[in-house]
Amino acid sequence: MALSKLHNVSYFELNNEINIPSHGKIQLDKDQEALHAFLKENVEPNTIRFKSLKDRIDYLISHDYIESGFIKKYPFSFIKKLYRYLKSQHFHFKSFMAAYKYYVQYTLKTNDNEYYLENYIDRVAANALLFADGNQKLCMEIASEMIHQRYQPATPSFLNAGRKRRGEFVSCFLIQTTDNMNTIGRTINSALQLSKIGGGVGINLSNLRAAGDPIKKIRGAASGVVPVMKLLEDSFSYSNQLGQRQGAGVVYLSVFHPDIKAFLGAKKENADEKIRVNTLSLGITVPDKFYQLCREDKEMYMFSPYDVQRVYGVPFSYVDITKEYDKMVANPKIHKKHMPARELEDDISMLQQESGYPYIMNIDTANRDNPIDGKIVMSNLCSEIMQVMKPSVVDDEQHFAKLGTDVSCNLGSTNIVNLMASPNFGKSVEAMTRALTFVTDHSNISVVPPVQNGNRKSHSIGLGGMGLHGYLAKNHIYYGSKVAVEFTSVYFMLLNYWTLKTSCQIAKERHQTFYNFKKSKYADGSYFDKYVTKYWGPQLKRTKELFKGIFIPNQDDWKQLRDEVMKYGLYNQNRMAIAPNGSISYINDTTASIHPIIDRIEERYESKTGKIYYPAPYLSNDTLPYYQSAYDINMCKVIDTYAAAQQHVDQSMSMTMFMRSTIPKGLYPWKKHDKTQKMTTRDLNIIRNYAFYKGIKSIYYVRTFTDDKQEIGANQCKSCEI
Repeated sequence: MALSKLHNVSYFELNNEINIPSHGKIQLDKDQEALHAFLKENVEPNTIRFKSLKDRIDYLISHDYIESGFIKKYPFSFIKKLYRYLKSQHFHFKSFMAAYKYYVQYTLKTNDNEYYLENYIDRVAANALLFADGNQKLCMEIASEMIHQRYQPATPSFLNAGRKRRGEFVSCFLIQTTDNMNTIGRTINSALQLSKIGGGVGINLSNLRAAGDPIKKIRGAASGVVPVMKLLEDSFSYSNQLGQRQGAGVVYLSVFHPDIKAFLGAKKENADEKIRVNTLSLGITVPDKFYQLCREDKEMYMFSPYDVQRVYGVPFSYVDITKEYDKMVANPKIHKKHMPARELEDDISMLQQESGYPYIMNIDTANRDNPIDGKIVMSNLCSEIMQVMKPSVVDDEQHFAKLGTDVSCNLGSTNIVNLMASPNFGKSVEAMTRALTFVTDHSNISVVPPVQNGNRKSHSIGLGGMGLHGYLAKNHIYYGSKVAVEFTSVYFMLLNYWTLKTSCQIAKERHQTFYNFKKSKYADGSYFDKYVTKYWGPQLKRTKELFKGIFIPNQDDWKQLRDEVMKYGLYNQNRMAIAPNGSISYINDTTASIHPIIDRIEERYESKTGKIYYPAPYLSNDTLPYYQSAYDINMCKVIDTYAAAQQHVDQSMSMTMFMRSTIPKGLYPWKKHDKTQKMTTRDLNIIRNYAFYKGIKSIYYVRTFTDDKQEIGANQCKSCEI
């Protein structure tokens, strides 16, 4: 019976019984019953069978379901060997949600969407065959990482690998505009084209002149950034992949831009419809100077980008405001506005309470830790990508008189639980790094030349992690504890070490490094200073037990790696980033990203089917106490955890803040003497400042759980959700 004609299935009802306690206990067994029912009632009768593997592949190629090029790079005897290995690993979905999400969103179906043409093993095989690019040994290694769910490519890569009719493999993009109409027009066109491809798009608007700035020496003619925001929002709404999904974009603006109040105001619920942006996400870049002015309760000055560019000779984003602030205040050639810094700080917190926006990017922190020659000026739609960029120059004919470097994101994630059980941690990470490198090597975004140029020069990737809370709970460790924080640091130190080692090996094999490697802190060895002067391995007894049997590099190992990198270089300019996780974490039967879970039994609403319940991985009577909701955890513990990872992650992390509108008593020490337990702007101000002082580069959404059990600031981005 075809999928559209399925009736009287039992798996939804069985799944819903998870949420109905029996004798005071969660009916976790119902999840397994729902899984078996789904496979029996839905998958088995609706999967097209073929006489042989060759018949299947020939059919899929001849009917334009898969490409033939990547298949032809291997002898068919090897493909049979690959399938024998994959089948011998006896992969099984561990939950109803995992199987349901995979078959609904990822598996290849017939053109009428009535029948399945592949199972999970087939999808893994397609990924491994494509990413190995004809290398049989690497193909088997990638297949092993994926079938054991130690590695998960980002959704665009995992979904599109091998398909004939597909989107791109990349997740999202970063582009910037400069202060002229030609570049603004080209930026809008780029937003349309990139949204059509399928990725979320981040756009830097900080270089645009403010409302009231002169045009052709006529002061007061410029309209500012808000009208450009409206144009971009309309562009994303229009370019929506034939209605399949809402186009997604975020715009970034400096807190020292004169239009910052209007920028934030455009997202308020009571904003006039002429200026209100409904679907566009907002992010702000925050230099150290802003935190200093807030701390000292001083006035802050916002500077005309038009005047700043005339004085400094570079776009506004490329001026170090913290360093130049006093000079800019004193310079009469730079027009400026002013307001109390704490007033803007409160405005930011009020909007975060109301909408979850804006994202916060601590721009000086990002650049201080940046080992690459150049400047980071913005982030992406999920706030985890931070790479150096150079602006383009567009002439009157809309040609690139000077081609800059924009960014495309090539993402993947480790499954922490399963990677910790790998027989060879380093070999696993090497396979993942090489798989991701294939994506950056074969990405061809020619429709937006600065993105293509940036990708070809940088070969950047972003390997991250998911499943931290699940791993901690499985091992009876509380999220945010000393052991948990140290574990996080050691784990991401290992990812850093092995991605560096692999990238160096690729550079050695290809005799090629990323552009301007010689000007990087990798080339002069200074990047490695902190690793060669301190042992970063586990210190606590419990943490040592967790890493038993796993190689931990010491100072001498880091010195050897430093010398190799200085000699041979690195192929990948950027290597690590921790993205948010959506449906793909369910398929991996793991907790999302490295933040705490929201619910022990998560309730998700799926269109056409209603509510589906997902018990936290490894949930049992033994692990129950270790699964605290993120809304009941002190966010400073979350920040401590992310800060432990950030020490080793060269880019950034999508760190969501979870708050209750009424804060539980005793959760935050500064609330002890407050007259109200309601969340206030002061609470968010304190938490943002704590994140800044802990070295956090970015804060993603602020999600608020209200007293009437609603969530404000729910995630809208699908592209980077690994």
